[in-house]
Amino acid sequence: MTSATPPEPVTGPAGPVSGAVPEAASATRTAAAPVLSVRGLQAHVVGQQVVEHVDLDVAATGVTALLGRNGVGKTSTIKAIMGLISRTGTITLDGQDIVSLPTHKVAQLGVGYVPEDREVFSGLTVNENLRIAERPGHAHRYDLVYELFPELKQRASQAAGTLSGGQQQMVSLARALLNDNRVLLIDEPTKGLAPRLVQEVGKVLARAAEAVPVLLVEQNLQVVRDVADDAVVLTGGRSVHHGPAAEFLNDPEATQRLLGVSTGAEGAV
Repeated sequence: MTSATPPEPVTGPAGPVSGAVPEAASATRTAAAPVLSVRGLQAHVVGQQVVEHVDLDVAATGVTALLGRNGVGKTSTIKAIMGLISRTGTITLDGQDIVSLPTHKVAQLGVGYVPEDREVFSGLTVNENLRIAERPGHAHRYDLVYELFPELKQRASQAAGTLSGGQQQMVSLARALLNDNRVLLIDEPTKGLAPRLVQEVGKVLARAAEAVPVLLVEQNLQVVRDVADDAVVLTGGRSVHHGPAAEFLNDPEATQRLLGVSTGAEGAV
């Protein structure tokens, strides 16, 4: 499928914002081709366009953050990549176009998904939630899961619906890490968590990214600063900035204009 024409640069109060097709993630990490590339992505929900034109690359290592104000299409972009909503454009996974594939085929190819609201099976035990996520014909990384989340081993027989919000997030992340995925799509993993748990999730994300590249939607900019290598910023359903995450977060004018918050070298919000 032919991708749409890349967007023209968006002009803000201080001049143009990068809207060109990303150069295979940050220039400092171009040794390997991106594991996931998106060009000209558009998506619709019940006839309403929720993604207008998104271009992004997820590098073969590390974390790529997908940033933007509320309602600009971040979650819709993740869902479109997974095939959960209607989409057009080009989505390639290790060079294979997957835009026409249904969700279960995308998952079978090695795209792990952690949804925004955890979506654990509340009536099943922790162990059953993990078992149901096992991909047939593949090795399952229970050693990694229990290394990152030892509490889940202790609560294996407990119903997931009786867990705290933080514990349910552990289950949701563990399900994605259980299989040998090629990339993880993780949507708002720290949403609604206490500060102590936010720090713990940040450490887990950093550790997970050592094993598999991550596309991360996250509103907590300190978490982004701690774990992300690259950043893609959306405005109005369009990607308008691509580049190193630290460089973007250290630009208070850019973060104010595109995110509505001001950050500096120390990460203050």
